[in-house]
Amino acid sequence: MHENITALLIELGAVILALGILGRIAGRLGFSPIPLYLLAGLAFGHGGLLPLAASEEFVATGAEIGVILLLLLLGLEYTASDLVGTLKTQYVSGAVDFLLNALPGAAVALLLGWGPVAAVALAGVTWISSSGVIAKVVGDLGRLGNRETPVVLGILVLEDLSMAVYLPILTALLAGVGLAGGSMTLLISLGTVSVVLFIALRYGRVISRAVSSDNPEMLLLVVLGLTLLVAGIAQHLQVSAAVGAFLVGIALSGEVAHGARNLLAPLRDLFAAVFFVFFGLSTDPAKIPPVLAIAFGLAVFTALTKIATGWYAARRAGISTAGRWRAGGTLVARGEFSIVIAGLAVGVEPKLGPLATAYVLILVILGPVAARYTEPIARRLFRSKPQVSAPVAEQVKS
Repeated sequence: MHENITALLIELGAVILALGILGRIAGRLGFSPIPLYLLAGLAFGHGGLLPLAASEEFVATGAEIGVILLLLLLGLEYTASDLVGTLKTQYVSGAVDFLLNALPGAAVALLLGWGPVAAVALAGVTWISSSGVIAKVVGDLGRLGNRETPVVLGILVLEDLSMAVYLPILTALLAGVGLAGGSMTLLISLGTVSVVLFIALRYGRVISRAVSSDNPEMLLLVVLGLTLLVAGIAQHLQVSAAVGAFLVGIALSGEVAHGARNLLAPLRDLFAAVFFVFFGLSTDPAKIPPVLAIAFGLAVFTALTKIATGWYAARRAGISTAGRWRAGGTLVARGEFSIVIAGLAVGVEPKLGPLATAYVLILVILGPVAARYTEPIARRLFRSKPQVSAPVAEQVKS
């Protein structure tokens, strides 16, 4: 027992110290630390240079908490009325997002001969952007106050809420249950989301007053406990824990939200880093090369379709051209949901797991890069050409 605890402390200390060093390096370079965290996870994972043993279970739990905290603090940035307004204006963009990004995954699965169930699974892998990665990137780049950020948030919320419909359908297909069983699971999921959203909209101020405290310790414990409780219940009822955490965030407002942000931001940063390391830990480097070409082609194509999705959604919202490109680049990353979907469906098609892992690894590294550089690259590529003077134009015609 004593030796196990000693090994756990040594491994955790080494991992967290390494993350701190990588974060400082990324900060000096003016770059998001997420790709470096992922590469560290590959180094510490199975088949890596220094596999972890004692701390693997702790890191897995910390990764779940990291995603929950990322979405909680993102939700604290907006009110329930902001959310409803965004949903009303973004539902068309959500449909475009599904068509542009889910259909390529389904098409690839069918071309590979994997069958319709695997096609539904791979469609989900390529459709859903990573809320965790994007929330971290938006914060790192200081874009929380940008005009295009609510548009990005609207797309992410629609995707996350769509999981309440998609996951029960996929689970029913994988299990081969009848229409009645699948419909009941779907109704429970939709009911849970509706009840939580209704409470957030109708009783948000009451909840904020009940949670409010002048004692920072009490405020931290109540907000964190409430968030984990709601996230756990949501997960148990086949709804994403991330959706539950986000809805808790929008239910809190005013001074409570401001105080919770200040108290939880350091915890978010710690556990978010653990989440990205865990993603790398769960990837065996030896399984990536055989599927790398297909994964790379699919990643490039769906990165472009995500950029097109963000551009279209921001255009509908009246955002400037620069903001449209920033919105598109921000949506590129895939992550936690894609891995969950692939994990559910790996029994149907064994090659789906390695392909999804390679695909997500490419886009979770490319995502922060795209978020930072899509707009300046687009500005260079689509810069208006100088007008040709009249005499020169006449010479050209002649």
